[in-house]
Amino acid sequence: MFGLTPGERRTLRGLSTPIKIQDFLDALPYNFEPTGDTCQSPRMVLKTRTAHCIEGAMLAALALRIAGERPLVVDLEAASHDFAHVITVFQKRGKWGAISKTNHSVLRFRDPVYASIRELVMSYFHEYTDDHGKKTLRSYSNPIDLTRFDRKQWMTSKDDVWFVPEFLADVRHLSILDRGQIRSLRPQDAMERKASMLVEWKKK
Repeated sequence: MFGLTPGERRTLRGLSTPIKIQDFLDALPYNFEPTGDTCQSPRMVLKTRTAHCIEGAMLAALALRIAGERPLVVDLEAASHDFAHVITVFQKRGKWGAISKTNHSVLRFRDPVYASIRELVMSYFHEYTDDHGKKTLRSYSNPIDLTRFDRKQWMTSKDDVWFVPEFLADVRHLSILDRGQIRSLRPQDAMERKASMLVEWKKK
């Protein structure tokens, strides 16, 4: 199935719910890219047992696909000085939730309680900040079905799959703020900044 090995299929079949997928991703050490930038396919994530956000998002999408769901990701775009983030989205009883690989205490899993993708995205707004506590989330994409990349072997390639983030960067994004709203944003207070700086994995 999808060019996966029997061992890969067994692992992914065990991740039969979004919660199990999220727990699996949380247990993977964060990929700090010690030898340079990477964009590992799900196969390579399973091999190296490390992942950063988009690598985790693609693995989650594949696990959902094995479970019979569509492999959908959403790109969260930040202000130009901050980093984008990619989440895997899913629906349950008509509501949206998200699976997310991150090293920080925020931008994590979302239960399927959101009526729309925009509502789901906005649940990340308050905590999506830079190192100075400024709120930086600016736009988001509609869900992207990763089956569009099947011919490029996004699931099993041994090489980095940069075509996925390149596509996400170029696809149409929907703005969530106007200039006036951006100017009036309140930075995080000291307590919020302290909480947002908590990390799960420390760089060696």
